Amino acid sequence: MLFTEAVYVGIDPTAGVRPMYYAALDANLRLLALDRGDVETVLAFIGGLEAAVVGVGAPQAPNKSLMLQEEVRGKFNLQPGGRKWGKWRVCEYELRRRNLRMYNTPSSEKAAPGWVKTGFTLFKRLQSMGFRFYYAEDGMKGQIVIEVQPHASFAVLLERRPFLKRNLEGRMQRQLVLYLEGLDIPNPMHALEEITRHHLLTGQMPLGGLYEHDQLDALVTAYTAYLVGVKPDRVGQVGDVEEGLITLPAMNLKDFYL
Repeated sequence: MLFTEAVYVGIDPTAGVRPMYYAALDANLRLLALDRGDVETVLAFIGGLEAAVVGVGAPQAPNKSLMLQEEVRGKFNLQPGGRKWGKWRVCEYELRRRNLRMYNTPSSEKAAPGWVKTGFTLFKRLQSMGFRFYYAEDGMKGQIVIEVQPHASFAVLLERRPFLKRNLEGRMQRQLVLYLEGLDIPNPMHALEEITRHHLLTGQMPLGGLYEHDQLDALVTAYTAYLVGVKPDRVGQVGDVEEGLITLPAMNLKDFYL
C-alpha cells in the first residue's frame, strides 16, 4: 500500500454526549471531509476507505500504573517508591513535565469520563477492523491508528502553549498554524479583516470560515496522521509501548513550553 494514496483521518471524541467531529485529508492536504456523527457513522466512513491512517484525540486504554514502577520512576529521576504522578500514564507525564497541561487517564474504564470511554471504544473497534498502532521503529505496515493529544499537538506546532481553545483568539491561532502548515482551509485572518466597529457595537461578528474548536482538534489530529503517513521524519512519540504512545507533529520537543 502506498501511503501517499491513503486518506488521513482525525477524530475528536468531544465529551461523548454529542456527535463527534471527524476530518479527512488527502496526501496534498486537501480537506476531503469535515463532518460529525456517532461512533457508527465515523467507523462506517473509515471502513469505506481503501487505505487510511487514523488519529484519535483520546487515550487508547486505561492507565497501567507504570509511573509507580521503580524502573520507570528512576528514568525520570523521581523518588523510588513514591506515588507522585502515579495516576498518570507515562506519555501524559512526558507532556505534563514540559508544562503541557492535560488530563490523566484513570486505571479503570469504569472511572473514565464519557469522552474517554468513547476513545477506548474507537480504538477497540479500529483494531477489530485491522488497524494497528504505529511505532516509529516498525515503520508503516497495513492500516495505522495513532493516539493524538490535540492541545499538545498545537503547542509543538506553535512552540508555545496556545490560547484557550474556546476563545476567539484561540480558534484563530489554531486555524492559522494549520493554514500555514499547508492545510487547504480558509485563512482565519480574513475573518478578522471583516470585523468593523459596527460589528463590535452591535454584537454581530462575521466569522464565516472560522472553525469551531472541536473541528480544529479533529483537523490537527488528521494532520498528525498525515505526517505519520507522508513525512514520518517530522513525527515524534512519547510514552511507553506497553501502556501507549502519544504521537506528535514534531520530532523534537522543547523541554518546557511557556
